[in-house]
Amino acid sequence: MRHFGHIAPGVRQRLFHREPCAFDADSPARLLSAALGATLYSPATRSRLADDIVKQTGRGVVSMVLCLEDSIGDEDVAAGEENLVRQFADLAAREDVEPPLLFIRVRTPEQIPDLVQRLGGTVRLLSGFVFPKFTEERGIPFLEALAAAEHASGRRLFGMPVLETPELMYRESRVDALEGIARAVDKYRDRVLALRLGVTDFCSSYGLRRAPDMTAYDVQIVASVIADVVNMLGRADGTGFTVTGPVWEYFRVPERMFKPLLRTSPFLEGQAVELREKLIEHAMDGLLREISLDHANGLLGKTCIHPSHVPAVHALSVVSHEEYSDAADILRPERGGGGVLRSQYTNKMNEVKPHRAWAERTMLRAEVFGVANEDVSFVDLLAAGIPG
Repeated sequence: MRHFGHIAPGVRQRLFHREPCAFDADSPARLLSAALGATLYSPATRSRLADDIVKQTGRGVVSMVLCLEDSIGDEDVAAGEENLVRQFADLAAREDVEPPLLFIRVRTPEQIPDLVQRLGGTVRLLSGFVFPKFTEERGIPFLEALAAAEHASGRRLFGMPVLETPELMYRESRVDALEGIARAVDKYRDRVLALRLGVTDFCSSYGLRRAPDMTAYDVQIVASVIADVVNMLGRADGTGFTVTGPVWEYFRVPERMFKPLLRTSPFLEGQAVELREKLIEHAMDGLLREISLDHANGLLGKTCIHPSHVPAVHALSVVSHEEYSDAADILRPERGGGGVLRSQYTNKMNEVKPHRAWAERTMLRAEVFGVANEDVSFVDLLAAGIPG
């Protein structure tokens, strides 16, 4: 699989200076953690789940979470487990289909070995599990169960903890909670693919819900948690993990209070005025701004609960030609001694030592999402990525 692999090769060649790389479920963890992109959630109870997975793969989705937790009722958990076993068998029988990276969001640690056993040979389609409401005390049993299931199945399995508990929201307990989470995930570092943020649960601790014309970063009490999570768990010194962006809840806005967040000029230049109007109508201008703020605050990838959000996440994850040029200059071997240089675009200073970590992360993103051609904007990428 590859990002933008669902669009025609000729279109990719026009859009990309450097095309996204191919990868699969057996690729190195560092690559996969960056490649998750828009991780689409789906209730595990959907009767045509295998068909849905195939359909979304054809529309550019490369990672999905099949949820047995908050998206279904307590009374539907057993039926959801049985449905997953059936749907994995259905998928496995389709020899011409390469599914995306598939994860199961469980409720309890005990579900992990049970599901792996029940999946049998079709566990080869599974990339891992998502752990809800992760803390040190609650999380260790999930990680231990994952390690045991991996050993029993002979299949590499990853865990993705969701950070969403009140302890992370409350100032008096936040540092202790983060230190505990850090101890837990560091002990199982090889099995933790990424950390996911549960901003909806953060908001619920205070009876809050952000409006469609506001981002998570406009809700200051939530923004402070994101900052502290990245501060302690997303460092670029080799101790950090990929931290993914929060879910965007909206599909369509019946009425808005504030002006749209999308400037008109990029869409005029790309002759995509109708696309801009469609994005605004479906609350996507707020999503686009939040994705940009995710990147600015050290997050990569995003939890998605609607397929229409996927192209936006992927379009804004592509490395621009200017970013790539700056990163390549900074990482040249002859720059090893440091120093300052003017960017090839002659609009900024590149300071080699302070900007090296940024350049390395940018090159990893370039590998999995590609580098846009010099005259290609996010509007072009977004328009190409939206299924016809």
